[in-house]
Amino acid sequence: MTSSDTPARQAAPTPNAMRRALRRARDGVALDVAEAAVLLQARGADLADLTASAARVRDAGLAAAGRPGTITYSKSVFVPLTRLCRDRCHYCTFATVPGKLRRAGHGAFLSPDEVLDIARRGAELGCKEALITLGDKPEDRWPEAREWLDAHGYDDTLAYVRAVAIRILEETGLLPHLNPGVLSWTDFQRLKPVAPSMGMMLETTATRLWSEPGGPHHGSPDKEPAVRLRVLEDAGRSSVPFTSGLLVGIGETYTERAESLFALRRVARAYHGIQELIIQNFRAKPDTAMRGMPDAELDDLVAAVAVARLVMGPTACLQAPPNLVDGEYGRLIGAGIDDWGGVSPLTIDHVNPERPWPQIDVLAERSAEAGFRLAERLCVYPEFVRRGEPWLDPRVLPHVTALADPDTGLARADAVPRGLPWQEPDEPLTATGRTELHRTVDTDGRTGDRRADFDEVYGDWEALRESAAPGMRPGPERLAGDVRAALGTAADDPTRLSDEQALALLHADGPALDALCRVADDLRREVVGDEVTYIVTRNINFTNVCYTGCRFCAFAQRRTDADAYTLSLEQVADRARQAWEVGAVEVCMQGGIHPDLPGTAYFDLVRAVKERVPGIHVHAFSPMEVVNGATRTGLSIRDWLTAAKEAGLDTIPGTAAEILDDEVRWVLTKGKLPAATWAEVVTTAHELGIRSSSTMMYGHVDQPRHWLGHLRLLARIQQETGGFTEFVTLPFVHTNAPVYLAGIARPGPTARDNRAVTAMARLLLHPHITNIQTSWVKLGAEGAAEMLRSGANDLGGTLMEETISRMAGSSYGSHRSVRELTAIAEAAGRPARPRTTTYGTVPEERTRTALAHDGRLPELLPVLGDR
Repeated sequence: MTSSDTPARQAAPTPNAMRRALRRARDGVALDVAEAAVLLQARGADLADLTASAARVRDAGLAAAGRPGTITYSKSVFVPLTRLCRDRCHYCTFATVPGKLRRAGHGAFLSPDEVLDIARRGAELGCKEALITLGDKPEDRWPEAREWLDAHGYDDTLAYVRAVAIRILEETGLLPHLNPGVLSWTDFQRLKPVAPSMGMMLETTATRLWSEPGGPHHGSPDKEPAVRLRVLEDAGRSSVPFTSGLLVGIGETYTERAESLFALRRVARAYHGIQELIIQNFRAKPDTAMRGMPDAELDDLVAAVAVARLVMGPTACLQAPPNLVDGEYGRLIGAGIDDWGGVSPLTIDHVNPERPWPQIDVLAERSAEAGFRLAERLCVYPEFVRRGEPWLDPRVLPHVTALADPDTGLARADAVPRGLPWQEPDEPLTATGRTELHRTVDTDGRTGDRRADFDEVYGDWEALRESAAPGMRPGPERLAGDVRAALGTAADDPTRLSDEQALALLHADGPALDALCRVADDLRREVVGDEVTYIVTRNINFTNVCYTGCRFCAFAQRRTDADAYTLSLEQVADRARQAWEVGAVEVCMQGGIHPDLPGTAYFDLVRAVKERVPGIHVHAFSPMEVVNGATRTGLSIRDWLTAAKEAGLDTIPGTAAEILDDEVRWVLTKGKLPAATWAEVVTTAHELGIRSSSTMMYGHVDQPRHWLGHLRLLARIQQETGGFTEFVTLPFVHTNAPVYLAGIARPGPTARDNRAVTAMARLLLHPHITNIQTSWVKLGAEGAAEMLRSGANDLGGTLMEETISRMAGSSYGSHRSVRELTAIAEAAGRPARPRTTTYGTVPEERTRTALAHDGRLPELLPVLGDR
């Protein structure tokens, strides 16, 4: 690093700019990046003015939180699980190499016994947090790490982290706070059940410090700012209380430092999941590439703390490590911190081993000198303790409540850490709530138009508006393209359609749209003939309790809502038996991501149905449910699907796809699996011989370019696996959808959109996916018949008890009889025939039974436990 890489390269602000920025800070006016960069350079009297403003903001926040004059800390032990890392940060002494570990008598990882010894001794001293810190993905760089994991039976480092966290919870009662570096969305699902909080420093958003040779993060793949920001967003999407922060003085300019703070504020506002920010000052260390760099000055740190307070606001929790400031505690308190972070009476700070922790009683004394009472908190902050679900997983909630003061959310003064069992809920599925909803949704309707936690579970609506804006146009933008030429290509050979031509056709209207639908319908006739297929099936949505926070979903309820319900295994089996008795060949089972589902719940559901009705096809569990099942059991996606198949699972629905473009997806779903994970689940299922449908939900915050990308991706997957049975068009039902009620989504697709999507699905998926299904639930009989004239060949199923679209506000009922489905086909001028899930021929006995009962449930047939 050279002096040109330090903040000195940035011109000092003018006195007028400083006066203006300080006045805005005093007046409580929101700062912009330029003003924050100016204030970061405040010194002397200006710095005193700045810190006074920041302290007032902090004090207001503490008063509002119910802990005025309180500064917190966490009594912890530091567990350096492994010091091997695939990154090469130029200032780090925590990461080392295998040879040094061997010479010091250490293995690649701390053993479980070594970890538990640290945790037990910490518990004896009253510690309540086990800070588990480690290098990023060491097995990707060091063969010794891979060999250690293999020898001890772990697929990767995070599998060991999960196992260690469980043992800490069970054997010591300490709460694990995990710092394993960069995590994916799926990693968060794996680790959330074993830790109440996690963290990763953002450090900086200055990409040049990562990309340019000689930069402090050059050669470190996990330090790319975009990657680290994605981790913070995935933590928020997964409802994980998360710690992050800045490393001040590693070569960033003041503007870059300000930009980093605003990036953190953006994530905090969007997801409400950043529980604290650490503002940490760089200290040069011997034997590192940056040993010659000057330490960050105390004034730099103080100004950064104060500006962070002003940018993040009164509700933010802000800390600065007390062992890095040579006793200048009063200046940090005066700048606006409200927390000292983790302080250990037992272990050193392994990241800064040359800097011992202050004694806790000394910290209390120095805090008191500044007018503050020192109070102990847990690794998860009080606000998140009080929030409970979905921020605290039910599997760690008992461990947290054993140590937390129920009134304040802080650590209970008399709490003694003791090991408690960590386990999946072992109660079988039991009937609760409105279990008759499948019947009364058509008569009584739903109790209200939104769930009780509407204002909290979905994140910040205002922060979403900017992201959603491009998709809010009432109709698609018209593209300048040769529609005539595109139609000619489509009619001649749709596989030759370029993306430009496909987009032109997706925007078609008027006579061009009519021509497009004729081309698609001609192709349909050529490929699958004139018969319209349907399936006699029953939907069984076994629970609607869900905390994922999908913003389009009106089905999900929190467990205390009036419309919430969960079915027992016996009720599910009874419903399957009823369906069989009236001619069904399939049951389709999907449910909410209920936090209290037993780990075996999905397997139990399949077995219950197969035991009661051995001959019925079980089409169950969306990719989101597959991931949920895998994380609950600790299995890989492949192993979980294998076990589900052994339990009796036949195929899976390709729902939870929505739009397979994360630009749209994160506006629409908040915490649902990313597009790449959806693709991984269905691809893995296909490889195991488990076929699936494919779907697309459109007409909300999306545009035709997203539809094109989605269809192209499905075609590529089908070329690789051949596992999709059909493509299902799912028009967005807006009426009760939270994203629509918040004013962010369009009111569903237009009639033009529906025709264009159906026709283009036929053309763009040809010849890979030959069955295109339309949805009578969402479009009604007339709309479905129109889609049959636009390239579709399948009507879906009888359903018998459709609740998801009905809860969203669909007005087309919850079931269709065989006669009604046949009538829709006849309205399109076509014959109809029943099919199996995989589009095979239905056995004659099933066909006779379905015709005898019209594929309809007896209206008064009771279901166990409903009355």
